[in-house]
Amino acid sequence: MRWLYLAVVCILAAATLVFALENMEIVSLDFVWFSVRTPLAFLVAAIYVIGMITGGSFWGLIRRSVRGARLKA
Repeated sequence: MRWLYLAVVCILAAATLVFALENMEIVSLDFVWFSVRTPLAFLVAAIYVIGMITGGSFWGLIRRSVRGARLKA
């Protein structure tokens, strides 16, 4: 089973590398007063990392709230 996981990770890493190499054109992002021009691959990676951070924090908050509610009951 470990080899299957390794194969999946290698395939996803290769797909990510191909995506990054094929999407190097510069795009513009405007948000409220913030504006940035960056390669599309970098922008997607940055947004993905921000999503991981906020998503992990959200699930941690829910777990903590559920645990606290169980202790009070």
